[in-house]
Amino acid sequence: MRRSIRSIKRQMLALFLGLIILIMGLIFALNSGFLEQYYVSNKLTEMTDMYQLIDDLLESDKLDNEAALNSIWRKAGRNNLSINVVDRVANSVLYTEQEEKGPLFTRLFGYIIGENQKQGSMLESSDMYAVYKQKLDSGSEYLELFGVTTNGCLLIIQSPLESIRDSAAIANRFLLYVGGVTLILGAVFVWFFSRKITDPILELAQLSRRMANLDFDAKYTRGGDNEIGVLGESFNTMSRKLEETISELKRANNQLQKDIEQKEKIENMRSEFLGNVSHELKTPIALIQGYAEGLKEGVNEDPESREFYCDVIMDEADKMNQMVKNLLVLNQLEFGSEELEVTRFDVVKLIQGVLASCEILIQQAEATVDFIADESVCVWADEFKTEQVFRNYLTNAIHHAGKERRIEIRVMRKEDNVRVSVFNSGNPIPEEDLGKLWDKFYKVDKAHTREYGGNGIGLSIVKAIMESFHQDYGVNNFDNGVEFWFELDAKE
Repeated sequence: MRRSIRSIKRQMLALFLGLIILIMGLIFALNSGFLEQYYVSNKLTEMTDMYQLIDDLLESDKLDNEAALNSIWRKAGRNNLSINVVDRVANSVLYTEQEEKGPLFTRLFGYIIGENQKQGSMLESSDMYAVYKQKLDSGSEYLELFGVTTNGCLLIIQSPLESIRDSAAIANRFLLYVGGVTLILGAVFVWFFSRKITDPILELAQLSRRMANLDFDAKYTRGGDNEIGVLGESFNTMSRKLEETISELKRANNQLQKDIEQKEKIENMRSEFLGNVSHELKTPIALIQGYAEGLKEGVNEDPESREFYCDVIMDEADKMNQMVKNLLVLNQLEFGSEELEVTRFDVVKLIQGVLASCEILIQQAEATVDFIADESVCVWADEFKTEQVFRNYLTNAIHHAGKERRIEIRVMRKEDNVRVSVFNSGNPIPEEDLGKLWDKFYKVDKAHTREYGGNGIGLSIVKAIMESFHQDYGVNNFDNGVEFWFELDAKE
């Protein structure tokens, strides 16, 4: 693009200079070839006009009038004419600017005897006069009119041709000087003028490149009311429209991408949900079916055995019922269909209430619980969902307390937050399983989880609740156990 713009400058410069040179060449040619012809044509007119003036004055007998003589003298001087008028009857000179018997009289005599007509070339003639182009012995060329007036006087009018050649040479030299200066000034003018055209074009080219790279901050700033200014303003309008259009397309594309991702996520969740639910339901359904068939077929008539069969069926049905409830809760949390009821409450009292309700489970697990907290710690959150989080942590700790059977619960202030942690003794969680704990239906120890009726949904519910709170949660491994924690807003 830059080469093209420079080429425009060179072309404009070459065109302008070539035009000047052509005009000067034409003027030189006209001066050299046609100026003399033009001069001769004008001289013929001037000489015939002078002849007519003298003829009129002689016919009216006013040639000896001083005013008439002055008129002839002024006109002859202005047109560079030499005149000699002779009365051939009286053989006297009536008018001349030279000597009466001078060279001009001699030239007149040569025409009278017919000698000069042979030497010159006739340019124009009439009944009363003839005009000749003569070259004298001195080498000088003249135009000479020889004629007879109405009253019979003879006259000769002479004008040199050398002056026109000198004038043409002077004019050519003058044109040469003027042309040189004109070429220089013209080149400078064209260079700066071309920049006025090409610089805006260059800016528009740079603007178009930036727009091609989606840089819509680029704007045409030179302005102007000419065509380039209008084009620049059109570029600015186009840039603004393109930016708006691309922004709208990006927003639409982002929304479409989100919709696609959401659809894929929902599809994956559906597939995963169906797979996990079918897997989790398969065992209790099989047990219920097996024990129900055993009861029907009377495998064992012992009342105690029948009661055992019924207990297994009821227990498995209860597990299925609990899993379905948990899945419904998790579904509501993940899709945001359940609104939060944020209130300010005492988290210490909430934990004490959960511990009291789980006292039977703690005693059955033969676990000891240490609760370390201030008398009262107030937080902002949904109280019911906070209880679900803590209850999941506590039941998880009860079932995994290990041989030491120790559970430690802490409530600690951290600037504007409160951290609630639940530690249980036992084996640490393998590092490769830490990141998967929060996935639905994921179980580290499947056999042990099955033993106490777990279905791998509790920690997924914790994750969904804490993310709806926009608060942190997590798990820490220790040599002698595992700690689960979550944080709540405690700003006054």
